[in-house]
Amino acid sequence: MSTAKKEYKRVTVKSLVEMKKNGEKISMLTAYDYSMAKIVDAANVDVILVGDSASNVMAGHETTLPITLDQMIYHATSVVRAVKRALIVVDIPFGSYQSDPKEALRSAIRIMKESGAHAIKLEGGIEIKESVKRILNAGIPVMGHLGLTPQSIYKFGTYTVRAKEEEEAKKLIDDAQLLEKLGCFGIVLEKIPAKLTKKVSEGLTIPTIGIGAGKYADGQVLVIHDLLGMTHEFNPRFLRRYMNLYEDMGNAISRYVTDVKNKDFPSDEEQY
Repeated sequence: MSTAKKEYKRVTVKSLVEMKKNGEKISMLTAYDYSMAKIVDAANVDVILVGDSASNVMAGHETTLPITLDQMIYHATSVVRAVKRALIVVDIPFGSYQSDPKEALRSAIRIMKESGAHAIKLEGGIEIKESVKRILNAGIPVMGHLGLTPQSIYKFGTYTVRAKEEEEAKKLIDDAQLLEKLGCFGIVLEKIPAKLTKKVSEGLTIPTIGIGAGKYADGQVLVIHDLLGMTHEFNPRFLRRYMNLYEDMGNAISRYVTDVKNKDFPSDEEQY
């Protein structure tokens, strides 16, 4: 017998743990601006991530490293204004938490105070233990991020699947358990083998959110621009495109240009 899905008027960190416990998968998408966030939230997405992927899809950088704390707060503030239901999680950008737990706390506090977001996300495991502890002690919810951690891309040297070898897989499991023990409410698992995701997810009471990590995660996250097909050069195996907006928008804009050039826009009906 199937059980009815619980309706959440406002998703909280507690809601996500309940979803995992009840076997309900968690939906998560990125958003970086008011208009897009309003659409995503109205579609009942559970979690909106204001990701440092804004560095790539909004600003055109090759990596996530260049985006600043001020810029992340700007994007987060825009999203918060639009959202009524989803839990809003914000990435702390590269260089704003790695070197000093006190700096990590200051960055997290700025995000929470200035944007009104609900939680922050950090990349890494035992290496950022003290930063996670300090932020959690201040009452700020923390989501972890393990596997392929884009802020460390120059260390990895590649965007290929992580934790395929036994040693790295063991460290990932240990890090996941540590993050749960510290008090994180969830963990993003990026680009790791599905079997490892299953092992990690079954060993935790907090939810895992996968991206390129297979079907055994407790939820899934995609970059909204990829899901909608606004980006067209990026074609990883894990990406399912639900639209082809790159082509559709291009066609619409081309029609507009043609109508303007041909003096067909605006028409008599479209003027005052």
